[in-house]
Amino acid sequence: MRSLIVSLLNRFRLKPDDLLRDAVYRRLWTSILISSLGGQVTMLALPLTAAVLLEASPTQMGFLTAMEIAPFILFSLPGGVWLDRVRKLPVYIAGETMLALAVASVPLAWWMGWLSMPWLYSVAFFIGTVFTVAGSAAQVVLTQVVSRERLVEAHAKNSLASSGAEVAGPGVAGALIRLLGAPVALLVDACALLASALILRGIQVNEKRDAAPGATAFWTDLVAGLRFVAHQRLLVALAVCVGALQMCHHAALVVQILFATRTLGMSEQSIGLSYVGLGVGTVAASLLGDRISRRIGPGPCLVLGFAITGSGWSLLSVAPVGPWGVAAFVAMLGLFGFGAVLVFINFLALRQAVTPEPLLGRMTSTMRWLTLLAAGPGALLGGWLGDHWGLRVALAFSGVTALLLAVVAWQWGTIRGVRALPKTTHVHAGEALAEGSV
Repeated sequence: MRSLIVSLLNRFRLKPDDLLRDAVYRRLWTSILISSLGGQVTMLALPLTAAVLLEASPTQMGFLTAMEIAPFILFSLPGGVWLDRVRKLPVYIAGETMLALAVASVPLAWWMGWLSMPWLYSVAFFIGTVFTVAGSAAQVVLTQVVSRERLVEAHAKNSLASSGAEVAGPGVAGALIRLLGAPVALLVDACALLASALILRGIQVNEKRDAAPGATAFWTDLVAGLRFVAHQRLLVALAVCVGALQMCHHAALVVQILFATRTLGMSEQSIGLSYVGLGVGTVAASLLGDRISRRIGPGPCLVLGFAITGSGWSLLSVAPVGPWGVAAFVAMLGLFGFGAVLVFINFLALRQAVTPEPLLGRMTSTMRWLTLLAAGPGALLGGWLGDHWGLRVALAFSGVTALLLAVVAWQWGTIRGVRALPKTTHVHAGEALAEGSV
């Protein structure tokens, strides 16, 4: 027995070169973990507040999701130019603080009798605005802490932090929602976000920017960022494929809670417990994702993620009512978690690997803008399909489209042929534009 315990401890002991042995990265990772734990509450409580407390229709749920996406379309490009002119870490910290205030406004509105769908629309738009800028800043901060060749590993570990929260968080979130009510439970996320901001304040990073940021005109810098992305075949291919997946994801997202509550008859607490399946899927992919990516390459790993997510939505669309339907809901969440992690740890690493540091802010914001262009229409389409054709049809649309996406992406040599992270040199933004395509 003792030897078994020692063997298990040795298995989970950090290697000498493990990223978590680095004090700066470990602090960043801890902040992500705490923020993710609180985020599990909001992920459940916000749509449940709309669906159960305010009795929102599928179309209203679609509009709620679209309101959170709209700021990415409106502000990503100018936000990226601004990010390349300022230090990223303070923006990241301010974003966590502002998100805490936005989330805390929902229970306040409920106590005051002001809570309504327009209030939730406003909160969703504000949250989306903060994520547009501060979320891009957070992705750039990682490149200031971790070397380029270890980006897949870093994103996998970040995903593991989020995944750990997804295993423990949903059950706790479901219990809190049942005990306190969905609006009040959001205060837990507000506290977690504030704790995350405090941890981030202690991080020291060495940021390399152009010697004279802002020396060129704002619109000149914006166009330079767009040109850089447009001249990189790999970035264009990634934007198209991940954008299509975002459309599928948001079409399914707006109806899956409604499907669980209204078709499968699940309670708030049982839905919360079911989301442990999402955590299990993301933990598994976080632990195995770097290994899979090294074995088959980042491009094929990305395509595998498309196929797995599509399989989950397709499965739920034909799930029967009853215990097997609940099991299918859990399985869908697990498959989505596994597939989404495979997609995004490789997607983020690939786009950061090919980009010179002076352009990281603009590249990140441009890619987020491009990939989310279809997300808003996807959310609205999912809501419309749910209202007019049924919730199962909306889920089937997402599943079948994602599976077709996997087939198309596999045929695209620019993605399938990427077997290792590409290299780039740290050059001035103007020189980077002349490098040509990857």
